[in-house]
Amino acid sequence: MPNSSKYTRVLRFVTHYWLMFPALFGTLVVARIASTLVDVSIPLASGSVVDAVASGVREDPAPAMWALAVFVGLGALFALSRQVVSFLLNRLSAAAMVAIGRDAFAKVQRFSADWHANAFAGSTVRKITRGMTSYDTFTDTVAFGLLPAFIVVVGVCGVFWWRWPLLGFIVAVSIVVFLAVTIALSVLYVRPANVEAREWDSKMSGALADSITGNQAVKSFAAEAREDAMFQHVAGNWQWRAVRSWDRSVISGIVQSLMLIALQAAMLSIGVLLWSRGDASPGDVASLIATQFLINGYLRDIGQHVRTVQRTVNDMDDVLEFRDAHFQVADTPAAKPLEVTQGRIAFERVTFKYKGASEALYEDFSLVIPAGQRVGLVGHSGAGKSTFVKLIQRLYDVQEGRILIDGQDVAQVTQESLRRAVGLVPQEPILFHRTLADNIAYARPDAAKQEIEEAARLAHVDLFVRGLSKGYDTMVGERGVKLSGGERQRVAIARAILARTPILVLDEATSSLDSVSELYIREAIERLSAGRTTLVVAHRLSTIQRLDRILVFDGGKIVEDGAHADLMRKPGGVYRKLLETQLQAGVIVEAAE
Repeated sequence: MPNSSKYTRVLRFVTHYWLMFPALFGTLVVARIASTLVDVSIPLASGSVVDAVASGVREDPAPAMWALAVFVGLGALFALSRQVVSFLLNRLSAAAMVAIGRDAFAKVQRFSADWHANAFAGSTVRKITRGMTSYDTFTDTVAFGLLPAFIVVVGVCGVFWWRWPLLGFIVAVSIVVFLAVTIALSVLYVRPANVEAREWDSKMSGALADSITGNQAVKSFAAEAREDAMFQHVAGNWQWRAVRSWDRSVISGIVQSLMLIALQAAMLSIGVLLWSRGDASPGDVASLIATQFLINGYLRDIGQHVRTVQRTVNDMDDVLEFRDAHFQVADTPAAKPLEVTQGRIAFERVTFKYKGASEALYEDFSLVIPAGQRVGLVGHSGAGKSTFVKLIQRLYDVQEGRILIDGQDVAQVTQESLRRAVGLVPQEPILFHRTLADNIAYARPDAAKQEIEEAARLAHVDLFVRGLSKGYDTMVGERGVKLSGGERQRVAIARAILARTPILVLDEATSSLDSVSELYIREAIERLSAGRTTLVVAHRLSTIQRLDRILVFDGGKIVEDGAHADLMRKPGGVYRKLLETQLQAGVIVEAAE
């Protein structure tokens, strides 16, 4: 994206959030302009003090005292008005930052499963928080740097041009040259280094998050030294780029300082020349000296402000990518809530291919699952079982055909209503670092304590809760690390029991369980699936033998379809071979028939 387009986009972005609070923003702008005009008038007031002293007599100090009172009063007014601006800016920035974080979080939450699978959680969090703080820095820079600098420069040049045209011309030209060189240095010299350093900063955050969240695997393989080396490599790449970026900022600052010294010499030399010709009074020279310090103060920081704006524009660009990105799976404008009366599922000539795949997984695929039927999905890894349930949840859009629930196309209903109707017990349950009760009640946060405990009892969660000192108020740790895999799985099943969804999906729900726990869970599944359309994805075939129907997948096709007993009567059948293989391996503890 061209630089001008990026700046325009960011300016529209920050303006949008400024104008979300119009009264606060308008008051802030008026207060900032008034405060700066007071600041500009202070050097002129200092000249009046000098002239009053130089032209007055000791016996009548009143004029000098009045001039001094005005000077002191303006200084006090400027200090007070600047604090008022700070109070207003604090409130505007806090409100806008919350709105930016809220909007970015809401957008990212609604991105597709595919997007999240290809994004580093740590980098995403870093980009959102960096965008929020960058907005704050940008607003501060505009309010306390660029806007007052612009007012001061225009005001001073105007006054000089009116009183001393030569001085006004030289000051105006000098400032234009200074700004042109400063902006060129910032954009063409400092910015490229800043961009590279920022990119590696995101990579470093992502590497940290990836390694820390996977700490269990690191410990399992004694890979701490390898992870240290990996981080050292990423941090080293960031380090030299960051130093280069900072060094270029220092060099840019040196150039700006030299130009400001030249401007100072030119202004004061011309002031002395005007005094020698009788065109300026001692007070005018004093005003020039004070004005020179004022201009220097604002221009000295202008380079830093430009670099800050450049950096914040780059940082906010990440949040803008989220804001402007299209949803990979989006509700249609006419989407209506899904109304599940029975729970019948139908695939009608569905074709689906993963992004980047060379071939379609499903091609012209049709299937009907009657309402209330309990169906097992089996097959080798990659056969299409998990994809089948993901398409029902509309985590991906199909390329052709339709998927219907009670005659309603899932692509034409709201995703929220669809997923509220489909309860999921995943292979790897995701728990939050919240209490056990909160995690069970995640699908129904308004559930009563008795309902939570009853769901826990049905999923046999109560068996291990008894050993926890705080019971259901126990914090489970990030991703539930304080619980075993089987315990997390039982919590996920309790969550599904409490949700009471008309359609239920169990994706390898017993994969993390020992044989004893599996028996408990099989009982829970029996209760959980009663009266619901139930899909059970399973490698451990002991969990599906009592289901009404078993679908055997192979290469995105259903190669066998029937009840357990029917499929076992097929000599050489795929299902029978899978079951016999597991029996020989000792995976199934009870008789196959």
